[in-house]
Amino acid sequence: MYTTLEHFLKYVTYDTQSDEKAGLSGKVPSTDTQWELAREMEKELTERGFVNVSVSDKCYVMGTLPANTDRKIPAIGFITHMDTAAEASGKNVKARVVHNYDGGNITLNESLNIIMSPDDFPFMKDYTGHDLVVTDGTTLLGADDKAGMAEVMGAVDWVIAHSEFEHGDICVAFTPDEEISELASHLDIEKFGADFAYTLDGGSLGEISYENFNAASATVNIHGRSVHPGSAKGLMLSAVTMGNEFLSMFPAYETPATTEKYEGYYHCLTFNGDTENAELHFIIRDHDMKKFEARKKFFADCVDWMRKKYGAERFDLEMHDQYYNMREKLEGHMHIVDLAVNAMKEIGIAPYFKAMRGGTDGAALTWRGLITPNIFIGGHNYHGRYEFVSVQVMEKATETVIKILELAAK
Repeated sequence: MYTTLEHFLKYVTYDTQSDEKAGLSGKVPSTDTQWELAREMEKELTERGFVNVSVSDKCYVMGTLPANTDRKIPAIGFITHMDTAAEASGKNVKARVVHNYDGGNITLNESLNIIMSPDDFPFMKDYTGHDLVVTDGTTLLGADDKAGMAEVMGAVDWVIAHSEFEHGDICVAFTPDEEISELASHLDIEKFGADFAYTLDGGSLGEISYENFNAASATVNIHGRSVHPGSAKGLMLSAVTMGNEFLSMFPAYETPATTEKYEGYYHCLTFNGDTENAELHFIIRDHDMKKFEARKKFFADCVDWMRKKYGAERFDLEMHDQYYNMREKLEGHMHIVDLAVNAMKEIGIAPYFKAMRGGTDGAALTWRGLITPNIFIGGHNYHGRYEFVSVQVMEKATETVIKILELAAK
């Protein structure tokens, strides 16, 4: 049996970065490296006496720790994702623990002069006195969502070590490709067996989310006309120039960098091309469904405007919805949220609600009928080299899982 921290330091050594391009082509999981951690989790669940342990052909790991009482107690699921984001490398992660953080700068990599400073991230000072797990500045950490995995397994180890602790069925699942919006679409809910569930995929201590963005993905392919620059006047149609013009049509104040809370946005993730061809990949986000639909229409209207200007054959658009705001489906089941709220209060945490500016497996699962709000894991600066997580908050997340099980048994 391991502590939550020991689990975490083990899991981050696995390279599980997902690949959106491979995902869009239909490959699940999008990267073969995710299989290695899936097999490790299958092994860990089996060693701990879980039943119905399986790894699906899509790399979904699940199993159930059977109830240890005849009393009728809800079967509760805990779901986390194995993959890490593509914005920074997840290979050869070198995590280290900064004990009793003093509130100042942390040198992540002395030779490369990579420093994480509260001047850039003021919330670091909130963790003065904590033990922080950080990177060496060359990769992401993978707390999103390996901290969640570790917290669940830390709770499992505690429950197993305390045979006197009564609980119902504990259903655990580890999923691939959450970071590329796969969102547990291949999780067999009936086989999973939970009456309701929680994802551990949030942020700061006490955070609970039962609402999230509505999300769409859009790819625009632009076909230009290449002519020698020396004789190009009136003839060349640069795909890059047209792409830049298209990009300029979106409000500069409606981007991820200029919005917060319930404000939606358009975000150009990638822009690649040359004179002949260019490709722009966007995500579109809004919490409000009417505004979300209006954003998609505006996007399509911008493409149509460019088609009219340069020719219909010059612009191709592929747009599809990715996930929806779980609040619409969850509002009739707030007792599940209340269970997490009460669990946190009983262990001295001040819970607070936060509308997620993203999505989780739980968002899609809630729409499919498995009510699954999201709770904190204790990390910050996800998807980049400055990612860190508090050991003390991770332990509180583990304690929250245990308390949820205890209150459900009562």
